[in-house]
Order: sequence, then C-alpha cells, then structure tokens
Amino acid sequence: MTESSTPSPSPSPQRSVAELVARAREGEARAVARLITLVESGAAALAEIAAMLAPTAGDAIVVGLTGSPGVGKSTTTNELVRAYRAAGKRVAVLAIDPSSPYTGGAILGDRIRMQDHATDPGVYIRSMSSRGHLGGLSAATPAAVRVLAGVGFDVVLVETVGVGQAEVEIASLADTTLVLLAPGMGDAIQAVKAGILEIADIFVINKADRDGVEATHRDIQGMIALGGSDRGPGDWRPRVVRAVAARAEGIDGIIAAIEEHRTWLVDTDQLTVRRRRRAAAEIEALALGQLRARFAELPGEGLSALADKVVTGSLDPYAAATQLLDELV
Repeated sequence: MTESSTPSPSPSPQRSVAELVARAREGEARAVARLITLVESGAAALAEIAAMLAPTAGDAIVVGLTGSPGVGKSTTTNELVRAYRAAGKRVAVLAIDPSSPYTGGAILGDRIRMQDHATDPGVYIRSMSSRGHLGGLSAATPAAVRVLAGVGFDVVLVETVGVGQAEVEIASLADTTLVLLAPGMGDAIQAVKAGILEIADIFVINKADRDGVEATHRDIQGMIALGGSDRGPGDWRPRVVRAVAARAEGIDGIIAAIEEHRTWLVDTDQLTVRRRRRAAAEIEALALGQLRARFAELPGEGLSALADKVVTGSLDPYAAATQLLDELV
C-alpha cells in the first residue's frame, strides 16, 4: 500500500486517536496514513498519539539507506522489502523525496518505483517531502518512524532524498545505516569528502556488474582500514557487500550484514545507546520548538521589539537574549 503526504486536520470525534491507533495496528493502511499525516501537520493530537504508541515504539528494526543520486537506493529498497516479506515480516518504507518548489509536496518518484508492493497488505510505503530540510530527511521523519514502529511494523526502511554530501542525518535515526555506492561514479572520493565513512555500518556496492567494481571495493576497504585506528577491540568494522539490485542479486548478503550488525548492537548494548541518543535529539527538537512558540506569545516586549533595539544599538544581542529568556521564565 502506498500513500502520499497530504496535510490533514486533527481526527474528528467519530474517529478518535485510540480508534486510529487500533485500526493501524490491525493493518489498515488508511489509519496508518492518517496518523503519519497528523505527525507531518503537527496536529494537536500528536502528544496523544505519541503517548499511546510509546510502549511499542522501540520494537522495529530501523534501517537507513543513503547515497548519491543514481546509485539504486529505491531499487535496493524495493528488493529488501521483497526479501523481508518472504520472511514473513511487516515492512514500512519512508521514502524521503525532493520537495516541489511550488507546492512543497513530495515528487513521489520513489513511490512510483516501488509499485510492485502496492497491493501487499503487509507493506506500507509513504513518500515524505523533505520541504527543504537538510540532511536528506524530512523534519517529521523521526516521529513518523516512531508511529510505524508503534503500530507493529517489524522493519522500517528509511530512504534519504539523495542529496550527496549532506546525507549524514540518517545515522542519528537508523539502527543500521547502509551507504550505497556504484562503480564509476566517484563515490569513493565522495565518501572521503563527506565523512560518510563515519556513518556507514554497511557499504553496499550496487551495480556490481559494472567495470571498476574491484577498484571501488578496494578503495572502500582502504578507507575502512585507515579509520581503524579509532576503533577499539570489539568495535564494529563496516562491512562491504556487493549487489546488483536490478537483478535481485546480493540482497541476501545485505540482509545477512544487517542481521550481523543487529546482533552486535544487542550484544554490546549499542542499540540502547543509539536509541537513547535518538530520543535525546528528538526531545531537544520538540522542546526548542515549544520554546519558539512561547517566544511568539510573550506579552510586552517580544522578539521583534528586542530586535529593533539591537539594530538601533540600544541593546546588544546577548542582553536581548537574556531578557527574552527572563520574560519566558
């Protein structure tokens, strides 16, 4: 089942949050779509949704896929969905698409490429607009992942927008991060420039039937070796897997590497560490959002009035910031 991202008001009394959550857990696509739309639109019911989903929101495997445009992220995601479904798992995909410069909506390219699973009730695919958010994700992605995990999906695949060197935010969201490369695209050099070596748990050399695959593999292994001085005994060493996703070749190897990494995360308690870091970032973002909203509602001298004083020189920015915080307290 596939859904686009369209803003929507809060649930009506006839369809309460509890009813939406119950239907979503039963596998109803419309209910899942409605919950994610409420998340994207920042609806008033968001806190209630989060409270209801909190007990089960940490059960899913969250896998991030990133890499330069054209390396085959959507094709690889499509085949991973097929493999996980064959294993009997419920799978959700968040495909972060570029924003329309006119409407701000998702262009839906990734969703179109995954139509193989459109009628499978065990698969949910959602295109989300990046809306100019840097890092390859949408600002609502963390909350959307929490919703999908909370309503019972076993695996959540998050595919970034494909913007190249800025796509490091996925590492803070996913349990396991896959960085896709392709021979002949200069990706090994891009990895050095972008610091992608630090975020990759698994490198996937896709389109491995192309010339230059050996050189790409060698370059990546060399970079992993150079970064080895920072790894201690028992630390994870990024795996390098080859695939030809368009022919469904190498997908079993990718899943085996994901499972190996999952085992390491659990055995070393790094899964808890990563999720604690993720939760802290989400709490901080929500708290800062609430502070900004409160600033706008302050009586007396607000942000605009203080800004005028800074411009005229009657107040410096540090004193203005202190005054704003004092008024808030």
